[in-house]
Amino acid sequence: MTGIAQAVPGPLFTFSAYLGAIETPSPNGWVGASIALLGIYLPSFLLLIGVLPFWNTLRNQSAFQAALRGINAAVVGLLLAALYQPVWTSTIKNAYDFLFALAAFGLLVIWKLPPWLVVLLAALVGGLLSLL
Repeated sequence: MTGIAQAVPGPLFTFSAYLGAIETPSPNGWVGASIALLGIYLPSFLLLIGVLPFWNTLRNQSAFQAALRGINAAVVGLLLAALYQPVWTSTIKNAYDFLFALAAFGLLVIWKLPPWLVVLLAALVGGLLSLL
């Protein structure tokens, strides 16, 4: 399930549209979904438009470059923590699970298959293996 959620571009955005569509008071449906999406996308676009004129100046400053390197390192740590708990601890139970995950990783990194295809293949192979 986590793989499916990660394959969808922006699960929070998808969930936002879903909530806007099913909202009981009007507007709902397509109009509610559009309003919800606009409400979740608009702040980031406004921030981008506000920072864009200063971007070239900022990215040439060594302090800003150091801050971005630190932010990138922190994001890698957070992603590793999210991979370990709950994904790794709830799915990797034995050597076969590890080999299955390693094969999926190889499809992504070595053969450079698109993530959606790796998720689909992993779901199909996992479903077939569960029948054995």
